[in-house]
Amino acid sequence: MTYQETVDYLYHCTPVFEKIGVGAYKEGLSTTLAFDEHFGHPHRQFRSIHVAGTNGKGSVSHSLASILQAQGLKVGLYTSPHLVDFRERIRVNGVCIGEQYVVDFVEQERAFFEPLHPSFFELTTALAFKYFAEQHVDIAVVEVGLGGRLDCTNIITPEVSVITNISLDHTELLGGTLELIAAEKAGIMKAGVPVVIGERQEATAPVFTSTAARVGAPLIFAEDEGELQSAALCLTGGMDYETATFGHLHGELSGLYQQKNTATILAVCRQLIAKGLLRDDPATIADGLAHVVERTGLVGRWQQLREHPTVVCDTGHNVGGWMYLSAQLMAQVCDRMRIVFGMVSDKDISTVMSLLPKDADYYFTQASSKRAIPAEEVARIGAEHGLRGKRYATVAEAYHAALSDAGSDDFIFVGGSSYVVADLLAECRSVGV
Repeated sequence: MTYQETVDYLYHCTPVFEKIGVGAYKEGLSTTLAFDEHFGHPHRQFRSIHVAGTNGKGSVSHSLASILQAQGLKVGLYTSPHLVDFRERIRVNGVCIGEQYVVDFVEQERAFFEPLHPSFFELTTALAFKYFAEQHVDIAVVEVGLGGRLDCTNIITPEVSVITNISLDHTELLGGTLELIAAEKAGIMKAGVPVVIGERQEATAPVFTSTAARVGAPLIFAEDEGELQSAALCLTGGMDYETATFGHLHGELSGLYQQKNTATILAVCRQLIAKGLLRDDPATIADGLAHVVERTGLVGRWQQLREHPTVVCDTGHNVGGWMYLSAQLMAQVCDRMRIVFGMVSDKDISTVMSLLPKDADYYFTQASSKRAIPAEEVARIGAEHGLRGKRYATVAEAYHAALSDAGSDDFIFVGGSSYVVADLLAECRSVGV
C-alpha cells in the first residue's frame, strides 16, 4: 500500500472518533494491554509526561516539548487530533513520523490487530509508543485522547501528570457535571507521581484533592504556585510574562487563554527541575516558550495566516475555549470583523453563539466531517442569536468569500471547530498560502 492508501485503510477499518463521535469510543484498556504485551511494553522504555484536560492540552503539550527540546533532550510528542496529515499526531523533536514507518507498521501488524477490532486511537497510540521506544526518545509528552481514567494512554506511569482544566465537553461519555468529568480526568493520577492542576475551580478542586490523597499523588495547583506574576499581549504577537523565578519570558502563542496554560507549564517545569529531569536554566525555558511553533509544528492556536486583511484561525471548539476567544475577538481593532464559523454536532453551539460578537459579518459553513452541523442549521441558530450572515457549503468557499469581501484593514477569524480549521489549513496548503 502507498501511504495514502494506508491512512485510508486506518480510517475505514477502525472506528474514528473525529469522524463518527461516540460510536468510536471503546471503554476499557484490554485492547491497549494486548498491544502493549505484543510489542514488549514499549512505554516502559522512555520517560513521559501525561497531559489531560478539557482545553489547553495541545498548547501545554507542545510548549513542554519545546522546552525539553531546548534543553537538548530527544522528545516524543503524541497529540490528537491531527489537522491536515495523520503524521502530525506522532513527532520526535518536531519531525513527524515517516510515511514509510506508518505503511510498514500496518502491513506487518494487521494480522495481529485486525482480530482485536481496535479503535483508531488505540491503534494510533500503540504505533506512537512503539515508535518512541525505537527512536530511543529521552522523554515523551503524551496527550490524553478523551477523559483519562479509561483512555488508552493511561498505561504509562509518567514523571508528572497534568490536568489543564475542566469544562463541560463530551458529557455523553464523561458525565454531565464538572465533578463527574473531573473524576474521569483525575483517573490519570498515580501513586508518587506529582500532578499539576492548571486551573482551580470550586466544583472540581475537591475532586482532585480527594483523589490525589486516596491515590498518594502529590497535588499542585498551578495558580497557588505564584510563579506567573503578570501577562500581557504583545503588539508584535505572542505574550509577555513576568515570573517569580524564571524572569521575563516571551511566549510565542498569542491566545488570551495562554496565560493559564503558561502558569501550568511553569508549574510542571518546577516539578521536572525538582526531579532532576530539567535543568534550572531560565534561558532554555525562555527559548522553549518563544519557539514552540518552529520546534514542534503546532498550528491552529490563534494562528495568524496573513495580513491586510488579517486572518486568524483557532481550534477552540467548546464553551470553555470560547469564553477566552470571544473576549479576544471583542478586543480586536479593525474596520470590519468577518467570522467564518461552523461546529460539530456534539458541542453546545447555542451557548457558543451567545458569546459571539453581534456586529460581525458571518460566513456560516460546515467542515468536511460527518459530525459537522449543516451550514443551514448553523445559520438558523446564528439568526436566533442576532448574528447576520450567509451560508456556504464548504469552509473553502466561506473563507474565499470572506477574503473577497474584506478590505485591507478588516479582520477575518476562522473557527468554531478543529475541523473547520483543518479544512482551512488544507485549503491554504493547496493554494500555496
